[in-house]
Amino acid sequence: MSIVELTEFLIKNLVKEPEMVSVKQLADENGESVIQVLVDSEDMGAVIGRKGNIAKAIRTLVQASAYSTNQKRVRIDIDSF
Repeated sequence: MSIVELTEFLIKNLVKEPEMVSVKQLADENGESVIQVLVDSEDMGAVIGRKGNIAKAIRTLVQASAYSTNQKRVRIDIDSF
C-alpha cells in the first residue's frame, strides 16, 4: 500500500462525506513528498481532532510507512473546500 493509499484510507474512514475526499502526492523544491488532503469543510473537525491529535496520529502513521519503504520525509497538508 502506497503512502497516498494509506492516507486516503485513513481520512475516508474518519469523515462523513468520503466521496468528497481528495488526496494527491506532490513534491516540493527540497525533494520532500507532500501529500495534499482536501476534505469537505464540515469534516475538518473530524480530521484535525481536538488539539490536532488525530492529524498528528495520521502524520505519524504515514511517516512510519514512508520510512519502512526507504522514502524521504513526508509532509501532509490538510485543507478544506
